[in-house]
Amino acid sequence: MSAWIRMIPLEEATGFLKQMYEKVRTPHGTVDNVMKVHSLRPHTMDGHWVLYKAALHCKDNSLPLWFLEAVGTYTSMINKCDYSFSNHFHNARVLMRDDARAERMKAAFAEGRPERVFQGKELALLRYAGKLTARPQDMDEGDIRAIRDAGGTDEEILEVNQVCAYFNYANRLLNGLGVTLQGDTVGYYTKG
Repeated sequence: MSAWIRMIPLEEATGFLKQMYEKVRTPHGTVDNVMKVHSLRPHTMDGHWVLYKAALHCKDNSLPLWFLEAVGTYTSMINKCDYSFSNHFHNARVLMRDDARAERMKAAFAEGRPERVFQGKELALLRYAGKLTARPQDMDEGDIRAIRDAGGTDEEILEVNQVCAYFNYANRLLNGLGVTLQGDTVGYYTKG
């Protein structure tokens, strides 16, 4: 079983669900369980897909995609969401093109010490994402000021805020419905 609720198989999809399954196919030609779990309510799959693409894959984002994937990886690790962690750590590693640094990042995230690998603006943004994930009620204007003081722009702050918020949503969807990687191809990208 790849989720605790029923998921409609691709071959049984009709109407809007069939259209959505076509829309959310991965580069591997598959539909991941993170999307299939919406099959009983395909309008939420549509909303999820639009949010995912807008937060993480917008061509207007100024931060590099590998770093946004790292933010998703860190958020997912804090939330203990193995599904998102596995996929997005894979993506970050591929996009970083530095396996050794990716492993150091993974170890630093596991210790809650991103400063072991990151510094400056990137570190301030990761600290912000970590706090927003673990202690959202403690956020204050000083968290934003720390990023600006490290050279971050308001646009970059918003990008990280949206990626972090998206992953908190996705992590709760996945953990709350028991979604597993069974049958999925891990990662969106392949090494090239």
